[in-house]
Amino acid sequence: MTAGRPPRVLIDATSVPADRGGVGRYVDGLLGALGKVCGSGVELAVVSLRTDLERYTRMLPGAEIIPAPAAVAHRPARLAWEQTGLPLLAQQVGAQVLHSPFYTCPLRAGCPVTVTVHDATFFTEPEHYDKSRRTFFRSAIKTSLRRADRVIVPSKATRDELIRLLDADPTRIDVAYHGVDHAAFHAPSEEEKARVRARLGLGGSSYIAFLGAKEPRKNVPNLIRGWARAVADRENPPALVVAGGQGHDDDIDRAVAEVPTHLRLLRPGYLRYADLPGFLGGALIAAYPSYGEGFGLPILEAMACAAPVLTTPRLSLPEVGGDAVAYTSEAPDQIAADLVALLDDEQRRLSLAKAGFDRAKEFTWESSAEVHIAAWSRARS
Repeated sequence: MTAGRPPRVLIDATSVPADRGGVGRYVDGLLGALGKVCGSGVELAVVSLRTDLERYTRMLPGAEIIPAPAAVAHRPARLAWEQTGLPLLAQQVGAQVLHSPFYTCPLRAGCPVTVTVHDATFFTEPEHYDKSRRTFFRSAIKTSLRRADRVIVPSKATRDELIRLLDADPTRIDVAYHGVDHAAFHAPSEEEKARVRARLGLGGSSYIAFLGAKEPRKNVPNLIRGWARAVADRENPPALVVAGGQGHDDDIDRAVAEVPTHLRLLRPGYLRYADLPGFLGGALIAAYPSYGEGFGLPILEAMACAAPVLTTPRLSLPEVGGDAVAYTSEAPDQIAADLVALLDDEQRRLSLAKAGFDRAKEFTWESSAEVHIAAWSRARS
């Protein structure tokens, strides 16, 4: 192997969930881009759940795709296999670097390790996680910062928080912004918008959209309260559609119970991937008043769908949104006020939609892949 040539890398994709949530979008986007840039010399092996073998074989025709043991579909078994079976596999495939894409990594890998730490909110927003999850991920992040040869993060804000809170070594952290799949997330046609409205039973009604996990950090209860206050007295109040996984925020049900009966609040759960552009791009506003994000992929995907976005200026979100989104606070009264301002200003919404769409073009998985390849090369050396 010539000096400077990217190493042979084993990527552990066994942590990707079936619902293709945040980590799924990241791994799929990264692997898809790596499939396009493999001419740069990077040699890849990927270990995945058996359900993903066909997907990754199609994405990476030049890579070795390896099925993980069936048991690793269950988290406790996966974590045990990560410490024992994964290092053995790395040795078997001749990996010179092992990449772990979701916080945890083997303690003794037998080769250099890179690990992606997606955010520091387990430290900055601890009250939004249950105790067991908070304890697990805090420990995992500390261990990865100590053990990994390089740590990859999706934003400067996450890098800075790891340095500030955990005294992480800044010389071993690489910032690789997430990208967005511009084929999957695009400005929708009127037909795509109408199809989603029909699926949701909205007819011709307008709506405000939220897409994401129902975790306390996402601040869905205050979005519900803010929306209800913003639209309660309107002649044709827009609905609120809260889509995505069910999560574990009990306060959502309490907020739903407070909604006046004449307002429409829909919780359709997961939407089909093909419906997301019509859902996001067809909304009056895509609202995401999170308490903090390691990157903020939901707002980037909404921007790519030409939706006017309302979010908070917390942690990494301004890095992604810049001047192309509107900002609010986490409090329901302020969310209400800022929703009203946007609902009453069509020109502002159109301006944000265009600015967000243009800005989203700057975020590509190919750029992210290049940073990953550089980090793997540094780890090997």
